[in-house]
Amino acid sequence: MNEIDTSPRAREYLDAYNDQLRDRMFVNDPDEETVDVVGPVKRLTKIQGRGFIMYKDLGGLDGEALDAFIAEQRDYFAGLGKTVEWKYHVEDQPADLPDRLAAHGFEPEELESIVIGEAADHMIAVRLPEGVTVREITSDADLERVRAMEEKVWDTPMEWLPKALAAELKSTTDPVTVLVAEADGEVVCAAWIRCHKGTEFASLWGGSTLPGWRGKGIYRALVARRAQLAVARGFKYLQFDCSDESRPILLRMGMSWVTKAFPYVWKPQDAAAE
Repeated sequence: MNEIDTSPRAREYLDAYNDQLRDRMFVNDPDEETVDVVGPVKRLTKIQGRGFIMYKDLGGLDGEALDAFIAEQRDYFAGLGKTVEWKYHVEDQPADLPDRLAAHGFEPEELESIVIGEAADHMIAVRLPEGVTVREITSDADLERVRAMEEKVWDTPMEWLPKALAAELKSTTDPVTVLVAEADGEVVCAAWIRCHKGTEFASLWGGSTLPGWRGKGIYRALVARRAQLAVARGFKYLQFDCSDESRPILLRMGMSWVTKAFPYVWKPQDAAAE
């Protein structure tokens, strides 16, 4: 399926996502992060890494008032010399919001597909390749190994990743569990699950796999393992913000593509990669 699912079931998933998860934002490391409510949006500021702007809707902002609000958010992060991501979903109103963001210097990045399924449907048995094992990790040393693997896959620095995951492992609101698949002592894939307390959702992240280990069922196995964790902890839904590479795998597993999102990103002229 190459189009968004418009079935009643998918609509139910999207409604639940919009109501419970879309603007969910918590501070996991008070020394590194702050979250402010500014009008209709939540604004996350980090000492390291880009900031984020998220919301359920814009509360009817339009025209000059919306332009002024976008400029205010841009100028806030410009004053800090920080990159900021405005998470836009294709249902957002007004319809010309992407043009207004672009007019204020925000540029769209690659499509993120919002995919949702019921956790209990995906506790499937997947055979791992011979010699590959999966385990949960918590140590700083193992988180550094995840960073090294991710940097190989994406060819970009991720020095922020171990500290961010370590803070989330200790979260009392949206705790993370990190899993790795290993072969001969090497991390070949890593994935994590965020359990959003007070909602029906657990969200799944990561899943990056070294090129030589792709197409062997490892990604699917880590989805299944995380589905087991979600069900055991009482969560109904699995939610993914996924790439074009991951989406076909998830749809073949019977999940629903419920909407599209695009990060609109503003960067200071001298911003380093974040």
